[in-house]
Amino acid sequence: QVQLVESGGGSGQPGGSLRLSCHATGNVNTVYYLGWYRQVPGKQRELVAAISNAGVLRYADFAKGRFTISRDKDKNTVDLQMTRLKPEDTGLYFCNADGSDGDYWGQGTQVTVSS
Repeated sequence: QVQLVESGGGSGQPGGSLRLSCHATGNVNTVYYLGWYRQVPGKQRELVAAISNAGVLRYADFAKGRFTISRDKDKNTVDLQMTRLKPEDTGLYFCNADGSDGDYWGQGTQVTVSS
């Protein structure tokens, strides 16, 4: 089992920045990819960005050039720095751990972008 606890998020203005952080505990040595997904109103949950143990990065097209994912293996954390925010980035953001033990999700943290 892997437990994921998210922090950060909240409200931001268009063009502004927000940072999300996720701390993984439990059987973290089975995790290969740590990442962030989001569910925006009217759409299915979608990948935002993910990073593997080897540092392989995956970004959704909408995230490229605006969002940066980083991982601290010692602290078992994964952060998502979001810049140049847009109103359409509003949604519920979930931390995800994917590995040999299964697929785990955090509770989600709300991001709201509005002026």
